Amino acid sequence: KFLALTHDLNLLASLGVRLVLVHGARPQIESGLQQLGHRTSLVRGLRVTDEVALTCAKEASGRIRVEIEALLSMGLPNSPMAGPDIRVASGHFVTAKPIGILDGTDFVHTGEVRKIDAVGIRDRLDHNELVLLSPLGYSPTGEIFNLALEDVAASAAVALGAEKLVFLMDGAGVTTGKRAELRRELTCSEAERLLARGVHLTGDVTLYLPRAVAACRAGIKRVHLISRHADGALLLELFAHRGIGTMVTQDPLEK
Repeated sequence: KFLALTHDLNLLASLGVRLVLVHGARPQIESGLQQLGHRTSLVRGLRVTDEVALTCAKEASGRIRVEIEALLSMGLPNSPMAGPDIRVASGHFVTAKPIGILDGTDFVHTGEVRKIDAVGIRDRLDHNELVLLSPLGYSPTGEIFNLALEDVAASAAVALGAEKLVFLMDGAGVTTGKRAELRRELTCSEAERLLARGVHLTGDVTLYLPRAVAACRAGIKRVHLISRHADGALLLELFAHRGIGTMVTQDPLEK
């Protein structure tokens, strides 16, 4: 599926769209922990990252970053990837801090974003590079923290004043009701009411929608939640009139 996404990213880059891509690593970390026979707990949707889990997180993020860079470098004749010109930049763009102890649980090496190096990212974007961010952050003292990709993505979007923030998720978007009806448009207030009720919301939505609302409240005009399984979903959401997923806005679109 990511190969198809690279085609879409290449097309957007060719149109002059400045791209920042944030990858996750939850399944890969979980797989690594299972191979080691090691269990960690999840609290509030966040993994408690002990030393073993941090090692798995570093290995997973490094491997994923290399694989993404390799796919973005592919040149496929007679395809959107013919003669690709995407250069990928990654580096020390995310400063993190420890979450610490919440509800009696020590999250150890699980952290949250303290600061995004917006100046450094903009410099790479000005050089026509795609910036790739991993769900890892570093403290001023050199500590490494495992971060939630939603936190990294939303924080980066806000720091950069991005036009759009797009979350690729397992579901089609935000669905409600027993018939799982797709909500194509939501205001921040409507999304907050849905989260407060917590009725028929999938696990993915409970992870991404709060970050979507927070980013929107912080000035991002459009936040999109779309399926990562649908080919061309990114282009359909951005350029088709009705889109394909859920769009969250500060005010109703009529305004």
